[in-house]
Amino acid sequence: MVAAAWFAHFAVASLAAMPREEALPARPLAVLAAFAAIALAEGRTLVILAPDDQQLPEISNALDLAIRPLCLVLPAADFAARIALRATLSLMKSRLVREGEDEQAAAWQRQRERIAQNAALWQEAHQWVARNDRSDWPERVADLFPARILPIAAYRRLRQKNTDITLLYRCDAPPELIAPPGSLLHVGTRTHSADANSIAVTDANLQLRMELAQLTQDVAELELELATAQAEVGEFTRRYYELVGRRMVELDALQARLASAQAQCAPDDPRAHAEAQDRQERAEQSARESARFTQASVDEPAAFRPSSDVKRMFRQLAQKIHPDRAIDEADRAWRTHLMAEANRAYRAGDEAALREVDVLWQEGQRDSADDGSTGGQVPREAAVAPAPTLARQVAGMRARLLSIEHELQTLFGSRLYELFVGARQARRQGRDLLAEMAEKLDDTIKQLGQQLAAID
Repeated sequence: MVAAAWFAHFAVASLAAMPREEALPARPLAVLAAFAAIALAEGRTLVILAPDDQQLPEISNALDLAIRPLCLVLPAADFAARIALRATLSLMKSRLVREGEDEQAAAWQRQRERIAQNAALWQEAHQWVARNDRSDWPERVADLFPARILPIAAYRRLRQKNTDITLLYRCDAPPELIAPPGSLLHVGTRTHSADANSIAVTDANLQLRMELAQLTQDVAELELELATAQAEVGEFTRRYYELVGRRMVELDALQARLASAQAQCAPDDPRAHAEAQDRQERAEQSARESARFTQASVDEPAAFRPSSDVKRMFRQLAQKIHPDRAIDEADRAWRTHLMAEANRAYRAGDEAALREVDVLWQEGQRDSADDGSTGGQVPREAAVAPAPTLARQVAGMRARLLSIEHELQTLFGSRLYELFVGARQARRQGRDLLAEMAEKLDDTIKQLGQQLAAID
């Protein structure tokens, strides 16, 4: 493995050694992503410098999904950098609440320690995210990320430049670089000067297209995060109702019967009759909620176990078909239908169904090219949208970014999610929290049954 061979050099190299030189491998951006995964797994901090923003989307998409939130992929363009930073901070916060990823458990444990050491900065960063304005982000925000992937122009703006390993991808070391020679790795022949690609974007349409591209990538990341969190909670909720919910229904029904029997034994006690009526209403509500949940979950998959390939495919589809990238209402309706199908396929872990959604998308693109809407030349997706359409798409994607962040926070703030997290922590200790709750309910149900039998 190329990335492993590269990393082996840093495992034994002296800090006084000369910089390492490597030729450009096949599929270089995938190798860079693999190198980042190895470095984080080994507890090393990393900076990957590129000549410009052009390579960043491909590197980001190539990163292992388990470590993507630990990597700050920061464009040089200010408007794009704000979008990327905000989305990555939201993604990291979500993943921390969801207890990280088992495949990179050590890296996530180190990340919790990093955040504990930078608690004030972490809070300040998320206050900046919540403001959603044009204010400057915290100047040391990069300290929160063990890996930073960015062009030289963005690196120059970092206050903290120290890192264990610095990889220079097809570019020379900038004068501002802080890295001992033994921590440097040059990959590939140097390209043109980075300064040539660091000029300010003055064309309004070009900026809109760049902003839309950045939003599309970041919204897709968060769509995957939201779909995963919802599916995890959905699976937990089904098991909760199987083990705990149905026992709660039985318990509420028994309590209602017991209160009714006690009221019959005290016909002149208004409090006993009020208690009996309250218990009966509660039992009926509990039974209705259980029936609604059973009906709603009848078509849900029994377990949520998506592979990395399924996750990656869902993210790629979300980038292509997202409804907020629609150019008109008919396009939005089509994209919305496909997105719903993609969500269903993802929750079922059905890679074949996701591929079918992709086929439908491609067929729809070809059909749009043949119906005269673009002069029969290119699919609508490939056509350059006019400025009003671009502005509408950017506004829609910005709104969706906000909406996903709100949905995640609402989900994480629910009592059900607190129970879900508690059950996951208990499982890591070898305990089954829901089974324990069910056992206690069985004991209570047995006791109430004995009380009711004594009255009867």
